[in-house]
Amino acid sequence: MEDAGASPVSAMIVGYGVVTSVGADANSTFEALIAGRTGIGPIRRFDASTFPVRFGAEVVSPLDGPDLYDALTDAVITEALRGVDLSGIPPERIGVFMGCEAVRPDIHFVASTLLAHAPMPDPDPFAIARYHPARQANRVAQRVGARGPVATLSIACTSSAQAVGDAMMAIRRGEVDVAIAGGVDVLVNAFMVLGFSRLGALSQRNDAPERASRPFDLGRDGFVLGDGAGAMVLASEAVVARLGKAPVGRVTGYASTCNAWRITDTPPDGRGTRVAMQLALADAGRSPSDIAYLNAHGTSTPQNDAGEAAAIRAALGEAVERVPVSSTKSMTGHTVAACGVIEAIIALQAITHRVAPPTINLETPDPECALFHVANVAAPIGAGVGMTNAAGFGGSNTALVVELP
Repeated sequence: MEDAGASPVSAMIVGYGVVTSVGADANSTFEALIAGRTGIGPIRRFDASTFPVRFGAEVVSPLDGPDLYDALTDAVITEALRGVDLSGIPPERIGVFMGCEAVRPDIHFVASTLLAHAPMPDPDPFAIARYHPARQANRVAQRVGARGPVATLSIACTSSAQAVGDAMMAIRRGEVDVAIAGGVDVLVNAFMVLGFSRLGALSQRNDAPERASRPFDLGRDGFVLGDGAGAMVLASEAVVARLGKAPVGRVTGYASTCNAWRITDTPPDGRGTRVAMQLALADAGRSPSDIAYLNAHGTSTPQNDAGEAAAIRAALGEAVERVPVSSTKSMTGHTVAACGVIEAIIALQAITHRVAPPTINLETPDPECALFHVANVAAPIGAGVGMTNAAGFGGSNTALVVELP
């Protein structure tokens, strides 16, 4: 964080890209969210007819398996770099920061090969490298010729939020002039659906999947797995003019904490999220009253939603009655390693267009989740900054503050 009284050094956002179950790019995703359209439906990628949970938020793609990670990364990087000229930036001054988990194995592949000792269907000796979490960061670095720091952050649901924050900090410290920050995850996978079902974390509304993700609602019964990817191109103020594209926003505040409590849920008082929000606002030189829109982590699980709501109330104080809050996971599902960057971009789009996307399916707000909810229908918002929260397995918490240029 900056010294007290000093103007915070921001990272300029010169481009961004998003792919989710509701849109193939950032604009179509935001338009769908504003319209309240969900991407959650019956699983098409594999036969889930015997699974306890048979729905998810799939990205529609002709690809599947490990190659879908590549396709999603390529799509958001292409969109984020559109109109950005990196040719004048020394390669050593370009960094890449990606939030990624290891590619989840296909459970049918495991059963048919490893357990049955059958011949490997893929003769490629480097096939195992496709499953490594560092694959996407290295892929991006090769694509743009980045020879500065290249980092993979694999911290569950805060992975890409921390990637954005660490990229901003690298720019602040003068380590890079340009940083590409993003995340990708493919959760609608037999391995993940079975695993989270056994954990009891997923909604089981198989008869009405479009109503399954309902953050902050009294009837919520778990989250919905989703696919997605997002990326930002960040630059220092000193070099932004050389990139040939006007900035579309700034990342001005970042903080990360740990609950040190339980691996799967947050403490009832949401203390880790509260501290992260407070530190991120201080880092940006902002107060709670400056927030025009907050994109909550809002997973639709009973305890985590209540803990986050408690954290928001504590962090925002009296301003909580005036800060519009929504969770777009109600439409995109939970994209885990990708959700932080996706939702930071959504927060930036919200303050750009002065409209907040809603939390759909919020029919009976849980009294324990009392906030200024944007429920079911998009709402106009005033001027100010955008903020987003992320909270992950293991107790990690990240908050980001985004602003207009």
